[in-house]
Amino acid sequence: METLRGIVVIIHLIGFAILFGAWAVEAFNRRMQVTRLMQIGLGIAGLAGLILAIPFGISYELNYVKLGVKLLILIVIGALLGIGQGRQKKTGSVPPAIFWSIGILTIANASIAVLWR
Repeated sequence: METLRGIVVIIHLIGFAILFGAWAVEAFNRRMQVTRLMQIGLGIAGLAGLILAIPFGISYELNYVKLGVKLLILIVIGALLGIGQGRQKKTGSVPPAIFWSIGILTIANASIAVLWR
């Protein structure tokens, strides 16, 4: 079970990397757009995160407050991606506040995972 859990953690990290990497590419190219790859990364990270919230193959208690905060941030990121994509279709660009919030919240979610014990 530990191996299976480890594989799910790797998939979760890949989802984060896809989301943040796609966002970083747009930020460094100063395009400020929401891409399909960001949404795919969010979906992978979210699904794997939900699987990791199931207490299988572990001998310790999960921190459900931490998991709840991370889920809430994930939902907000998803909402921002949706709003950003809608604005992008309507006006051709994403408002800077929405775009930068996506990146900041993505880093915040990863930071919570690493720093909150």
